[in-house]
Amino acid sequence: MHTHTKYTPYPTVKLENREWADKSATVAPMWVSTDLRDGNQALANPMGTQQKIAYFKALVEFGFKEIEIAYPSASQTEFDFCRRLIEEGLIPDDVTIGILVPSIERHIIRSFEALRGAKRINMHLYNPTASNQRDVVFKRSKEEIIALALQGVECIKREAGTFEGEVIFEYSPESFSQTELEFARDISNAVITVWQPTREQPMILNLPNTLEACSPNIYADRIEWMGKQIIHRDCVIISVHPHNDRGCAVASAELAVLAGAQRVEGTILGNGERAGNVDLVTLMFNYYAQGIDPKLHIQKVDEILSRITAITAQSVPERHPYVGSLIYTAFSGTHQDAIKKGIEHRRTQRSDRWEVPYLAIDPRDIGREYTDTIRINSQSGKGGVAYILKEIYGIEIPKDMQSMIADEVKRISESRGGEISSDEILGIYEGMRRL
Repeated sequence: MHTHTKYTPYPTVKLENREWADKSATVAPMWVSTDLRDGNQALANPMGTQQKIAYFKALVEFGFKEIEIAYPSASQTEFDFCRRLIEEGLIPDDVTIGILVPSIERHIIRSFEALRGAKRINMHLYNPTASNQRDVVFKRSKEEIIALALQGVECIKREAGTFEGEVIFEYSPESFSQTELEFARDISNAVITVWQPTREQPMILNLPNTLEACSPNIYADRIEWMGKQIIHRDCVIISVHPHNDRGCAVASAELAVLAGAQRVEGTILGNGERAGNVDLVTLMFNYYAQGIDPKLHIQKVDEILSRITAITAQSVPERHPYVGSLIYTAFSGTHQDAIKKGIEHRRTQRSDRWEVPYLAIDPRDIGREYTDTIRINSQSGKGGVAYILKEIYGIEIPKDMQSMIADEVKRISESRGGEISSDEILGIYEGMRRL
């Protein structure tokens, strides 16, 4: 049975003079953590107020300057969390807090109540725009969907006029990834016209990959097309919010930035609905590994991850890019030998550049040690054994002895299975010296 025939290929974009494909990243985008809102709603056991406060503090320490904290009009718990952050003075002056709100007047008013007393807020307005939602869920025409969005914009403008703090406005044509580009442009331009942003006070246009259904290059095409079609482009910050249904959220975010996006919304480790959101840890390290300052405190990553996984009962996969427990580990003999020689060459040359084979970044940048990079089992070779003895015990062994020790290590590992500890390797070496 050919069940695949019920799926329709995602439409491509007719984009003349495509620019993003010839660009390279030079700066990291603005980061927005949506862990406390988008991530929290995807947890089997959503966080309580005290847990969210602890998580918020970890995000601040990690260096986030913009954090979407809640959907306060949806529940009393979310509302109370907003009030606690504000009333207890937990928000640093350089951090903007944001909330998500539907284009419904009572929800907007309630959201402003939740944020009363905050110095700077982001009111993130959304309404669904995709054809399957317009026709099936809301049963409204395109004109009615635009009218719904503008009602929300007008309401936020009115409430912002009496709000004592600074109000930043963000609009999302929700399910942008399933919305016809021409309609996404029309509703976005209608919103921009009513909000009237300026260069000094820009608004944010968020274009989410709400359901990731296209390849990253097509998402980039869509972002570049929108950037060329919206009015007052210099007064609008284009943001993206990629989900990971195709497993390509990180790639989609990177290409979207090349295509003109200036801001990325995501979560730590990619927690989120279905396959998750874009993983900001992987994304920021991708920039870092290209010599670009990610503007986050990457040296604290293990500490931060330890804290937030304890709060949410999540775990870090051992093969997770950059931060997994095995990510800087080599069992293969050829890999071990290359790493050993690469590190020794860098020391000898006193090089400032990181060019060690098989290691994308220096493990010490995040507090890991070189000794973590090589572990010994039946797949290991003499290079790995020599590395362990030199790095841990300061023992330089001759090449002929390296082969003898490696053969014995392989024999023991194959006979009993599993790894050979560094102390065992030392014992094998000392035993052979006495022969």
